Amino acid sequence: MSEPDQGALRRIPLHALHAEHGAKFGAFAGYEMPIQYRAGLKAEHLHTRERAGLFDVSHMGQLRIRAADDRPATLHAQLEAALPVDFEGWPHATQRYSLLLNERGGIEDDLMLVHLVDGARAEVRMVVNAGNRDADLRLLRERCPKLVIEWVDAALVALQGPAAEAALAALDPAAAPLRFMQSATLRLLGAECFTTRSGYTGEDGYEISLPLAQADAIVRRLLENPAVQLAGLGARDTLRLEAGLPLHGSDIDASTTPVESGLAFAIPRSRRAGGAKAGGFPGAATILAQLAEGAPRRLVGLVSHEPVPIRAHAAIVAPDDRVVGEVTSGTVSPTLGHPVMLARVERGALDDATRAPLRAVVRDRRPGVMPTPLPFVPKRYKR
Repeated sequence: MSEPDQGALRRIPLHALHAEHGAKFGAFAGYEMPIQYRAGLKAEHLHTRERAGLFDVSHMGQLRIRAADDRPATLHAQLEAALPVDFEGWPHATQRYSLLLNERGGIEDDLMLVHLVDGARAEVRMVVNAGNRDADLRLLRERCPKLVIEWVDAALVALQGPAAEAALAALDPAAAPLRFMQSATLRLLGAECFTTRSGYTGEDGYEISLPLAQADAIVRRLLENPAVQLAGLGARDTLRLEAGLPLHGSDIDASTTPVESGLAFAIPRSRRAGGAKAGGFPGAATILAQLAEGAPRRLVGLVSHEPVPIRAHAAIVAPDDRVVGEVTSGTVSPTLGHPVMLARVERGALDDATRAPLRAVVRDRRPGVMPTPLPFVPKRYKR
């Protein structure tokens, strides 16, 4: 959590509603955000796993992008030069995960993009991380001078968990047929709400863009459903960590590449060596080399079964006490009951981990940690 001057914090549109429900607020990415409510982080986390949590993520940036000449070819060419994406065969109203990279292959931000096609017109809806929203807009405008890139002035909420579909479909049945990474404009209490079946918790659910005039009423209606409870950024963080999802600014940043961060899937085959559109995006030389040769370090999942919480920035050491990595995110998993971590570790130390166990440095203790496949808790997307 960042801690800027409290007087400089911005408030999200539904701040009053969260205060009414007993939110504990904290500073995050320049915003005053609900971190947890009266029930507490663990209860909110487990309720989301069992029923449905409603998260306010209005601090995220929502962008609408189109070509100044309204030609889909212009939109596609400009974005393919700015991002490692390929619009060839990208179906209407589907969402994909992508990355805003620098010339060294570092991750300036991770993004969600929806491709919308209406006859001879095309548009992209994009969601960017709160802490990077202004920098992302500047960089995209610099790289894409032929595009019109504008903020969408709306609230954004994430309804997540196994009861999410029934709760949202009660307001508009069109929510139910959507599958993971599909989008639709739903009609909620008479308001048109752009919605994707996605979210960053590992659970099934939706992210819903709410017009400001109707946002309060829609959220209150959702909360009338006993299966739906408000949940804060604290629970969202523990849920995404259990799902093995990296957080920009913690697990990935401008100094880390997609290959070493387990995000190579975001580089389409067509943009890789030998592909029809190979390279041609910022950082391509570094990334294509790492795809071919491997990266010197990797972001991996670690677990410990010792009763010692292991947090971000804890060093990871080999048996000879040589530092071989660092924890980037860590918590005691509310679902599993033991410590789980994402950590960036030297490739050689991971190769040796079966015969040379790794340990974390927590003050004067050295709890053992074991590499484990991600996610820690299975994802439950509706595909």
